[in-house]
Parts: sequence; structure tokens; C-alpha cells
Amino acid sequence: MRIRAKDRKGTWPQALIAVFWPVLLLLILRWAVIEPFVIPSGSMIPNLLIHDHVFVKKYSFGLHWPFSDRWMIRWSEPHRGEVVVFRYPDNPSVFYIKRLVGLPGDHVKVVDGHIFVNDVDWTLQHTDEMPPESEEGFQYFKETTDGKTHIVRFLNRIPAPEVSQDWTVPPEHYFFMGDNRDQSSDSRTWGYVPEKNLIGRAWLIWLSCDEMLESAKFVCDPTTLRWSRLFQRAGL
Repeated sequence: MRIRAKDRKGTWPQALIAVFWPVLLLLILRWAVIEPFVIPSGSMIPNLLIHDHVFVKKYSFGLHWPFSDRWMIRWSEPHRGEVVVFRYPDNPSVFYIKRLVGLPGDHVKVVDGHIFVNDVDWTLQHTDEMPPESEEGFQYFKETTDGKTHIVRFLNRIPAPEVSQDWTVPPEHYFFMGDNRDQSSDSRTWGYVPEKNLIGRAWLIWLSCDEMLESAKFVCDPTTLRWSRLFQRAGL
């Protein structure tokens, strides 16, 4: 069948629209709904491992203006104990993921590994139920706050009650810590996270692997997939 010149011209706008709308939809999803992130370090072991690929709920606390760190609208506040993605205060182009410990105005104190927030103890209970990814030389504990429990680990933890630190979180800032307590660079080292740096709550592990491809460092090596971690909640 022969296509007339007028019909051929009409196909260009249609083709552009067909390409434009999926791209626009993807951009909207990444801006307002969910965005994928890859765990780059072991600071959240045993709950999040290196090369875990997680979805983060971008709408958790509100919406930023596109291409800006300014809030367009806020409708929710983060809660202590949640796992949150945020921009690193010293370099906002870098994303970190940690557990939220202190809200604005909170007094945070760490004594012998125990966290106290406003004098309330985040209880630690030693556990012999080792996670599947446990390693020799570490001790694992169940940590409980506000009725929610997660696992943290210490490296050769020796009780030392005289070793303590404390902080008072300033307004519009937050205090974060990694679950790999002796191997985490967090607010104990570099300070507080401004409210504008919050990205969203960690939600789901949608992919996980031991190694990335040598030829494409951002792609999982399919021969090293950690199948048991797929579709597990990332915010525990």
C-alpha cells in the first residue's frame, strides 16, 4: 500500500508523542513516587548488604521542587527507627542510607553501644540467631525502639560504660546511624542532616547480587544474584 506525503508528515508528531509520554511518565515516577538506589557500602549490614538494589519512596515526607532541594510541599515527618535515604551534608550529590535515630530537638546519647534518645533506652538484646549473611568476629543484637525491632552488629564489642557520647539535634536537622555500628560513617562522625536533604523511606529490595559486571559497574552480575533477598522489605 502506498502512503501519501500528507500521511507521512502526520506520522512524525505521532512518533514524537509516542516517545515523549513514556519518558515524561518515567521522570514523574522518579521525581514523585519511587527511585532505585544501590547500596554502596557495608554501613547497614546485616539489614542491607553491598549491592542491594532498593526502591525508595520519594513521596514519603513530601515533594521537592524538580531539580531542587527546596520542599514544594510537606505532609509527613520521618519517625525514629526508619531507614531513610538522604543527601550527604558535606556533598549533596552523594546519597547515603542510614537509620534515623534523632529528630529535631532530641537529645541523643550513646553509652557502651546503647542508644538513649531523650533518656529512653533503645534496648539491646544479644541474639544467637545469626542472620544468613553473618560473619565471624561480629556480635549481633536485637535493638528495639517504639516497639519495633531490628538487628545491629558490633565488632568485638567489649562493654565499656565509661565510653559515651551525646548530641542535641538542632532544629530542622536529623541524626542518623548505621546498623553496622563499628563500621559506619554517620552522624557520630560528620554531624546532622538538614531537613532539605531528606529523600525518602527505603522500601523494597528489588535486586541483589554479590558482584557487579566488570564491563558495566552499574549492572548486577547475573551469576551472583542473591535470590533470597529479592522483594524483601528494605526498611527493617
